[in-house]
Amino acid sequence: MNLTFVRLELRRFFRDRVSVFFVAILPAFFFIIFGAAQSYGGESAGNGNVTMYVMISMAAYGAVTATTGIGGTAAVERMQGWGRQLGLTPLTDGSFVATKALVALTVATIPITLIFVLGAFTGAAGDARAWALSAAAVLVGGWVLSLYGLAAGLAFRSEAAVGATSGGLVILAFLGNIFIPLSGTMLAIAKFTPLYGYVSLARYPITEGRLIDGSGTVVDIEPLWVPLLNVGVWAVVLGLLATWLVRRGRARQ
Repeated sequence: MNLTFVRLELRRFFRDRVSVFFVAILPAFFFIIFGAAQSYGGESAGNGNVTMYVMISMAAYGAVTATTGIGGTAAVERMQGWGRQLGLTPLTDGSFVATKALVALTVATIPITLIFVLGAFTGAAGDARAWALSAAAVLVGGWVLSLYGLAAGLAFRSEAAVGATSGGLVILAFLGNIFIPLSGTMLAIAKFTPLYGYVSLARYPITEGRLIDGSGTVVDIEPLWVPLLNVGVWAVVLGLLATWLVRRGRARQ
């Protein structure tokens, strides 16, 4: 891994103010509006309160936005010739992937840290174990979802397509039970979407599988294997899709 390359990649990211806004500021704004500013924020939600529940949800959204963007950008760069330029340097494919992974993880810590700090000062409550496990699940799970951005970049080969894919995350977030609690048919559909298992795992330290509807009523208790299976299946599906797209791209060269 080339640390100079990592530093240059991070500098390039922070020069893009639009990306910084959508990755860090927008999820934090959503947390303030839907969590910290609500009168019901102090009500119980499993091993925490509603403010912490919303905090974890918005941190997850911010993290996956960050890692999806980095994954998609990496794919577009490779498809548009940057890979050939890097081929003239000592940087190996493995080092390139490791560099992008480190950049994605670093960028993802920005919304997570910002939102968790805001949560600590605006009434988010839960035990130390729940805080630590939720933060870890948000970070690791967000990195897994970078495969979504990678596959999109390889499939469409344009920055506009990757931007649209990032916008599509908003729809997936609604369908994945991130923004508003779903119930009934919508909840059943949500369990098959890529973000559902991710955010459910992140919330598990406080919910312990309790599914809450819009009124705060517990409608079901979900075993841990359900979100784990969701994350595992989507990781395999997106990983295989990205691999196939890489091979297809090489075959055309």
